[in-house]
Amino acid sequence: MVSDELKRLLIQVITSWQVIAVTVVLVLYFLLLFYAARTYRRRRSSATPTTKASKSKAPAPIGEPDVVTTDDDDLGLEEG
Repeated sequence: MVSDELKRLLIQVITSWQVIAVTVVLVLYFLLLFYAARTYRRRRSSATPTTKASKSKAPAPIGEPDVVTTDDDDLGLEEG
């Protein structure tokens, strides 16, 4: 039967050393990635108490951007 042959082939592929090695490497990579994400996660702002000085700070005027922008959007690349 085709299904028996397919099952045997699938078991051979899954238990090959290449598939096992790649699986181990991927698991270690994801563990490292999650560790780094947990380590460098931003702290919550509610953890720091607010003071009266920060509450009395005047908001920025409406219409003025907080970031200085320029009209020069040339990245130094030539067109054409």
